[in-house]
Amino acid sequence: MQRDQLADFLRRRREAIRPAEVGLADGPRRRTTGLRREEVAMLAGMSVDYVVRLEQGRSSRPSTQLLGALARALRLSDDERDHLFHLAGHQPPPADGVARLARAGLLRLLDLLGDTPALVLSDLGEVLAQNRAAVLLSGDQTGLPGDRRYVAHRWFTDPAARELCPPEEREHHSRGLVADLRAVVGRRPDDPEVTGLVARLVEASAEFRGLWAGHEVAVRRSDRKTFVHPGVGDLVMNCETLVTPDRGQQLLVLTPADAATRERLDLLRVLGVEEFPAVP
Repeated sequence: MQRDQLADFLRRRREAIRPAEVGLADGPRRRTTGLRREEVAMLAGMSVDYVVRLEQGRSSRPSTQLLGALARALRLSDDERDHLFHLAGHQPPPADGVARLARAGLLRLLDLLGDTPALVLSDLGEVLAQNRAAVLLSGDQTGLPGDRRYVAHRWFTDPAARELCPPEEREHHSRGLVADLRAVVGRRPDDPEVTGLVARLVEASAEFRGLWAGHEVAVRRSDRKTFVHPGVGDLVMNCETLVTPDRGQQLLVLTPADAATRERLDLLRVLGVEEFPAVP
């Protein structure tokens, strides 16, 4: 661990970011040129004291999870993120796989979308980042352990995961998840992460086994989905998916499909995240 270099890098990156780039107000009384330490701590989900100790070269070696959170908070590019890992004495996360972090460009888009719910997902359906509007809509889905981090695994193995979806839409959603996963297998046929997930789903879910045997293939780029929210009722959302050139990550943008949903989204922003339970 190169403590002095790590401290200098983190301090300079913090000072280089404008608050507006991460969705924070840039008020007239702000004296710092970039983010405050407490703002970095808030965005990364860690204590202010730990951020201070990192910037002063007094901290213990941060874990890869903390480094990933700092990379997201500071909107680091892929090269900057890898440099951060090297300075902390860790190997950078691989280009593919479970350790992958949301790309800096997609994180900036999340910030720019503001009150429009949006998520960054891996091609296997792991939620890598959400903006506040998406958390209000469907709960915080980042940082889940094991196979629960994959949307498809939760959908086919945990009945509570289906509570956000009305019964009449569940078959359509099941088929879409399986068809999308089949497309990933076609692109990554020898990847143990992909084949292992499919094998565990085949073992765990009879519904998945039946749909998988149908060999339907489709990458979902647009859809319409109803979210059953416990606080404001049904929200009908248009879903648009933007895919990176290598198809490794996706930006999912959710916009209201009708006036009633638009009004309920406005109400949801007023109620706040405390009205929505954590992901089961």
